[in-house]
Amino acid sequence: MADSVKTEPQKQPLLREEPAHHGEEWRDQELPSRRQRARSYFQQHPRARWVLALLAIAVIVAGVWVWRYYAVRESTDDAQIDGYIYPVSARVSGTVTQVRFDNNMYVEKGAVLVELDPTDYQVAFERAHADLADAEATAQAARTSVPITHTGTSSQLSMAQAALATAQKEEQAARARVADVEAWYKKAASDLRRMQQLIAKDEVSQQQYDAAVAAEQAAQATVEAARANLAAAQSRVAQAEAGVRSAQTAPQQVAVMRSRAGAAEAAAQRAKAAVEQARLNLQYTTIRAPVAGVVSQRNVEVGQVIQPGQPLFGIVDLDNIWVTANFKETQLKNMRPGQPASVKVDAYGHTYWGHVDSIGGATGARFSLLPPENATGNYVKVVQRVPVKIVFDKRQDPQHLLRPGMSVVPTVLTK
Repeated sequence: MADSVKTEPQKQPLLREEPAHHGEEWRDQELPSRRQRARSYFQQHPRARWVLALLAIAVIVAGVWVWRYYAVRESTDDAQIDGYIYPVSARVSGTVTQVRFDNNMYVEKGAVLVELDPTDYQVAFERAHADLADAEATAQAARTSVPITHTGTSSQLSMAQAALATAQKEEQAARARVADVEAWYKKAASDLRRMQQLIAKDEVSQQQYDAAVAAEQAAQATVEAARANLAAAQSRVAQAEAGVRSAQTAPQQVAVMRSRAGAAEAAAQRAKAAVEQARLNLQYTTIRAPVAGVVSQRNVEVGQVIQPGQPLFGIVDLDNIWVTANFKETQLKNMRPGQPASVKVDAYGHTYWGHVDSIGGATGARFSLLPPENATGNYVKVVQRVPVKIVFDKRQDPQHLLRPGMSVVPTVLTK
């Protein structure tokens, strides 16, 4: 028993000191045995080699296919659905009498949203109509006066010219009369002078002398009367000439009347514009939906007094939505407008189809409130993102399930 106890401790160190040597011998002996077993396995199962070869080929083909599949596709989860939100505001002031729609209700284009009290605008419309009737009557009278003035001034000119011709002829006759009586007066005065010489010599009778004196006086009176008639004829000529000059202003008078008619026409046009504005203001008391969509952000109640420009609703146009995908700048190498794209919507787990419409003109950072300023030298290169607009193909969302702001994952097929 003692010998056996002593020999056991001596065997344990031998096992601990030679593990590497025994391991190498074991591997040298085990490797040929594995190869032999593999050869024996393949010898027993000759089709296994073909199965392994086919699996290797399948793995290579799958790897190539996966690489080619993802090499021509660019995807991002930094994307959302966008759309137009049309603000609806008042164009005139007034008191709200009726609100027909509430938030999240669908409205058709042209549907009445809000009605205002139209009483004041109806009165203004009727007053504008009355002003228009007055202005049109004034314009019609002014238009009629133009041909009347033209005809009247033409007749006046003809009459003035005829009166001038008559006065000139009367003046000529008066001048001839004056010349005639002056010649008679000269003869009478000459006869009187001879009679004075003869009466002094008592060669003629006193009666003959008195007759010569009376003839001279009568001739002088006749000359004075003829000269007075000539002066009157000359005055009539001057008056006729003034009448002609006055009548010759007919074109200016017609132009004045035409200007008055034009002013009346302009006043009628202003009145017509006032009527149209009053009609529009009356129409603006009925506020309608500019587009079809879903009502949101209602800010109006019955009885509220609103002012022009005050926002009342927002209408989301669900017929015109798209995807704004913020791709990394390194993903845009082969991306072009018109390339097909798939859009997976997180809310529904459904995939929609569309195509790239356009690529943004600048990165999103350039449109931020505080764009980065790299001129200070503290530059750290960061991969930028560029917004890409992806539009949906038609008739993919007839129930209008898609909403602006929803998160999506678009994938663009670049080749």
